Amino acid sequence: QVQLVESGGGLVQTGASLTLSCQASGTYIETMGWYRQAPGKERTLVATIRYDGVRQYGDSVKGRFTIARDDAQNSITLQMNDLKPEDTAVYICNAVRVTSKSYWGQGTQVTVSS
Repeated sequence: QVQLVESGGGLVQTGASLTLSCQASGTYIETMGWYRQAPGKERTLVATIRYDGVRQYGDSVKGRFTIARDDAQNSITLQMNDLKPEDTAVYICNAVRVTSKSYWGQGTQVTVSS
């Protein structure tokens, strides 16, 4: 079983920065990442990072967001720069174990005002 606890969401203005954190409990986690879901829209990829450091980013956040992993702490962070109103969403942490089973956090709200 893997439990995920997110933190760091909030309300910011356009152009601001924000850092999200996700702490995982559990073992044999292969990939961790962030997805987001805006009202009335599907959940989409923000960024993932694999155990070997390979990263993947959604097209809309490339060059602005950076995902990092701390294996000692079993956690990830998402540094978000140059935030835009279209980044407004609930950001949800995800972990995938080596068994391919996927776990989701509760989500943290990020709101970017124009």
